Amino acid sequence: MPIKVVDQLPAVGALSAENVFVMTESRAASQDIRPQRIAILNLMPNKITTEIQLLRLLANSPLQVDVELLRLDDHVSKHTPESHLNCFYRYFSQVADQNYDGLIITGAPLGLVDYEDVTYWDQLEGILSWADKHVTSTLFLCWAAHAALYHYYGLQREIRGDKLSGVYAQHLKQPLCPLVRGFDDEFKVPHSRYAQVPKQRFSQHDDLHILAESDVTGPYLLQNSSGSRVFVTGHPEYDVNTLADEYQRDLAAGLSPKIPEHYFPQDDPGQPPLKLWQSHAFLLFSNWLNYYVYQATPFDLGAIGRK
Repeated sequence: MPIKVVDQLPAVGALSAENVFVMTESRAASQDIRPQRIAILNLMPNKITTEIQLLRLLANSPLQVDVELLRLDDHVSKHTPESHLNCFYRYFSQVADQNYDGLIITGAPLGLVDYEDVTYWDQLEGILSWADKHVTSTLFLCWAAHAALYHYYGLQREIRGDKLSGVYAQHLKQPLCPLVRGFDDEFKVPHSRYAQVPKQRFSQHDDLHILAESDVTGPYLLQNSSGSRVFVTGHPEYDVNTLADEYQRDLAAGLSPKIPEHYFPQDDPGQPPLKLWQSHAFLLFSNWLNYYVYQATPFDLGAIGRK
């Protein structure tokens, strides 16, 4: 089954070329079913690239998913044309009275900025509180995962001495959890961040469960007991060349970055990397949609606010 998006969204052409089933609004109008309403709060600078990455993963489901792209009020995006945002995005204030089956909040390049110094921190905290009453399940990616852990549980991150960049093996800790159903005991995930929350701090909260982790990255995949909050500290949505692009960007900026670990063959940036994480990325998103959104949400979306 497809995801449903606005007819003219650039991601439609890109994903159709990959043989990903994307249904435009005009075609979906003839479908007599209730699709899952999924909102994406896109905090990444290059929003078009992130749209393609997330829509690719959401499309790998037997469910029809109605995607709505959201932007923050009073925040100017420097890397995405305003014409694109005006055409395809809605301000959060425009949907604050609505309910959604699921919400995805992306990462953001704010790994070295204190939360309270983020220009939109107050609004983001308001959205996190709003999600508890208006969304069945929220999935937080990378920086958003750490920000949400801080907002909900007071878990402060620590800044690493160097950037964590590469593709790292994660080890499954709770294989019977629906979110990781079908996962291998070990699987790979890209990471790109400066901070992490030490593992021992999670033990202070009985409502937080570590589903997968590694000694290098720390906890990668966590959820609360109900599944209404899912925290992903890596980037399963990344394209095969995303880490390479970040590495070249940092080189050009004179930052002397380390070569991303376990990414280029023989650690040679001159060789094209292989995508070794796609199957688990697809499985993570399809499990989230099935077990934590579709099977948990009421048919009447209005009932979410009355729970």
